[in-house]
Amino acid sequence: MNRIFLRLRNSLATRVIISTVLLSLGVVYLTGSALNSQLSAGIKKVNLDSSRIEARSTIFSAEYRFLLAQGEKEAAVHKVINDVISSATSLTSNENAREVVFIRSPGNTRNNDYETTSNLVDPHSIPENLSKRVRKSTDLVSSYINLQYMGGASIPGLAFGQKVQIPGAGQYEMYMLFSLANQNTTLDLISRLLLVTGSVLVFLIALIVWLVVRQVVRPVREAAAIATQFTSGDFRQRMKVVSQDEIATLGTAFNEMAESLEKQIARLENLSRVQQRFVSDVSHELRTPLTTLRMASEVISASRDSFDPVVARSTELLVAQLDRFERLLEDLLEVSRFDAEVAIIEAVEFDIVLLAKRCTEDLALVAKERSTELRIYSIAESINMKADIRRVERILRNLFSNAIDHAEEKPIAITILASEHDVAVGVRDHGIGLDENALTRVFDRFWRADPSRARTRGGTGLGLSIALEDARLHNGELEAWGRPGKGAHFVLTLPRQSSQGIESRLIKLTPDDHHE
Repeated sequence: MNRIFLRLRNSLATRVIISTVLLSLGVVYLTGSALNSQLSAGIKKVNLDSSRIEARSTIFSAEYRFLLAQGEKEAAVHKVINDVISSATSLTSNENAREVVFIRSPGNTRNNDYETTSNLVDPHSIPENLSKRVRKSTDLVSSYINLQYMGGASIPGLAFGQKVQIPGAGQYEMYMLFSLANQNTTLDLISRLLLVTGSVLVFLIALIVWLVVRQVVRPVREAAAIATQFTSGDFRQRMKVVSQDEIATLGTAFNEMAESLEKQIARLENLSRVQQRFVSDVSHELRTPLTTLRMASEVISASRDSFDPVVARSTELLVAQLDRFERLLEDLLEVSRFDAEVAIIEAVEFDIVLLAKRCTEDLALVAKERSTELRIYSIAESINMKADIRRVERILRNLFSNAIDHAEEKPIAITILASEHDVAVGVRDHGIGLDENALTRVFDRFWRADPSRARTRGGTGLGLSIALEDARLHNGELEAWGRPGKGAHFVLTLPRQSSQGIESRLIKLTPDDHHE
């Protein structure tokens, strides 16, 4: 059953064919039922009318002969009755049977008994309600019955009855019985033919729809297959165009779009390679003069106590900006490695709780300057994992530094949880927070939530971007939540073995202390 539902969900052709077949079944059923009903009613009416005419003629003839037999002896009357029966009945099979029944009317006390039936017909074939109607009516009365024989056979039939006067015997009821076996056989044959015809018609409709849908869906599937190849990096595939109809127009437009995309992607890839090369070359080329400047600044800084206060302050600013410049170069080099897909993991065994404590101790002075503090809440004193300790430490430092910059002098909570397969670190601050638009860009390169503060507090604008790349390099994930004025929450989830993937989110992204 699941395979059927999956087929219906994934195949347009299957849905169209099944829908068409179901609708066709409904239409054929309604049409066939109406046609069968009309044909049945017509056949029954024709049979009823012809049987009525024959029964009326036979009973009228019998009444005339009884009238001529007035005053005759009982043997002569018996002979008239036998002649009526022999002339009106058939000696053929039950399917074409015509029978005659004479029944004494209730209240007739004459001694002569002329009750008789033809061909051993059971008198009980005449239902009581029909007999009552005959006695009350002066005209011919009809009803559908079961025609029964003394031998036990029973077939559907039609009965016509009327009162008659038999000479010397009083009032009797005369019935003409007609077999409906042939009529019912004909109706069954018509029903079967309509059923077979309807089934063949539905099959032909399904076949036609399948052929039509196949012509339409096949180019769509071909386009989907080519689009999939585009996704995998093969931009050379094109749709085959062999006609000039609407599908051919679609194929031509698709091929033109594919060619345009191929050119655009080629240009973008070339531009990306140029940019990567530029960043890498510039970063490497700047390291040499930066090293020289670093050495010179250290010499100058060592003698700043003997300088004029203004010059000494300039020396401090020079050293600080060189530190910042060096960090920027390191970040740019790391970004170029990610772009070139040459970043690798050097996995070692380490304690992430101990690593987090070391990072908080290193940043304690910066946190104190911002009038805040980093508080660690760990599920265990020690949580071991195997990963690239340098990259994990860089993620934690970036998250902690970012929280310090935006904590607004409120404590920062660092939560560490672990399971058998995963480890998670949540960094929650209660500072200025982030709006929903910022959440979509917080991991973009060179983006800052508050540009006006970038020069006094902000870093290079690459920290969170690099942290996200480091997390994904470990098959992990880094997520962010924030609300204006209610702080932010960053959640890092990593597998305890870097070669595996994460199995669960141990820390909810929306913090429990959040209230709308």
